[in-house]
Amino acid sequence: MDEFVSASEVPSSTEIIRARCLNRKVVKADNSVEWLPKHTTVIMLSSTGESGKSTFIKQMRIIHGSGYSDDDKRGFIKLVYQNIFMAMQSMIRAMDLLKIQYGNPSNVEKAELISSIDFESVTTFESPYVEAIKALWADSGIQECYDRRREYQLTDSAKYYLSDLERIEKADYLPTEQDILRARQPTTGILEYPFDLDGIIFRMVDVGGQRSERRKWIHCFENVTSIIFLVALSEYDQILFESENENRMEESKALFKTIITYPWFQHSSVILFLNKKDLLEEKIMYSHLVDYFPEYDGPKCDPIPAREFILQKYLKENPDPDRSCPQRDASTAREFILRMFVDLNPDAEKIIYSHFTCATDTENIRFVFAAVKDTILQSNLKEYNLV
Repeated sequence: MDEFVSASEVPSSTEIIRARCLNRKVVKADNSVEWLPKHTTVIMLSSTGESGKSTFIKQMRIIHGSGYSDDDKRGFIKLVYQNIFMAMQSMIRAMDLLKIQYGNPSNVEKAELISSIDFESVTTFESPYVEAIKALWADSGIQECYDRRREYQLTDSAKYYLSDLERIEKADYLPTEQDILRARQPTTGILEYPFDLDGIIFRMVDVGGQRSERRKWIHCFENVTSIIFLVALSEYDQILFESENENRMEESKALFKTIITYPWFQHSSVILFLNKKDLLEEKIMYSHLVDYFPEYDGPKCDPIPAREFILQKYLKENPDPDRSCPQRDASTAREFILRMFVDLNPDAEKIIYSHFTCATDTENIRFVFAAVKDTILQSNLKEYNLV
C-alpha cells in the first residue's frame, strides 16, 4: 500500500548522494552502517516563488500518503485565518498605491482596523474583524483593487477564502483538503518529503523559491534522479515580489536555464510542470499575452495557445535541440508558451517532459504524477543501461 514514511526511516538526500558514490553504503553519525534501499529516487522540486511546489507536495500526501486527519486539518486553521488577513491587508495597501477610493467611506475605518493587526500572529477569526473583512470584501473599491491584482502582490487564494467567509467564521470550522491545498506559507531552506510508491522510495526535495533562498541550495545537489520545475502560467503579466521592475516569467525562465545547464544536473531527467492552468484560463480573457510578450501572434482571450507559447519559451532554454517536449493537440497561444521554454534547452541529448497542471486539482495531479513516475523509472533504467 502506498504510504508516506517518516524521514527517520530513509537516509537524507545527502546520504543518498553519498551512498550512490559508495555502493549504497551509509556510515551514520554513530558509526553504524546502513544500506540504502535499492530503489531510492531523489526528485528535486524547483521554481520561483508562488509557483505551486508546496501545493504539489500536499497533493502527494493526499494521493500517495495517509492524507490529512482531523487533527492534521486543525493544524491549518490558524494558517487559513492568517492567509485571509494577509490577503485583505495586501489589497488595503494597494488601494493607496493605485489611488482607488472605497465605495463606502465608512470602510476606511474598517481598513485601518484590519491593517493594525500583525497577520502572522493571528490565531482566531472573530468579531469585530470578521465583520470588517466581510464589509471590505463587499466594497466596490476593494473589488476594483482585486481586478487590478496583477499590479501588486496578492496570493492566488485570496478570492477563494474571502468568498467563503460564512463557512470559515463558524466556531466548528475544520479546513477541507481544498482549504489546505490553497493555504500559502513560503518555503524557506530545503525541505524533504519521503514516500513509498509501489515499493520504490521517492524522496522529494523542496527548495525555497524566493530569490534569497536559491543560493542556499543550487550548489548542494548532484546525482539527483529527476528535476521537476514548476512554472506558474498565470504569472506572465506579474512582477516579482523581490523586484517590482522584473516580470515573474522572465525570472522563472532565467532560473530554469540555470538549472538545466548546471553541470551537476546534466544526468537528471527534467520534467516541466506548467501550473495554474485554471488561473490562466480566467486571466487570458482580460489580460492579453501579447501586451507582455510582443512576439506572441496568437488570438486574444484563448488560454490554449497561451499555455503552449509559455511552455515553448521554457524549452528554448535547453542547449540541446533534442531535449524537446512531447507535443499535444493545442493551438497558437499555448504553443507560444511552450516554445518560450523549449528554446532554452541547449542539450540535444536530453528530453524535457512537460505537463500542464492545476496543483489544486487532485485528480489532475494524480493523473500527471502517474505519468511522471513512469518517466522517472524509465530514465533510471536508461541510466543503468537496462533499456
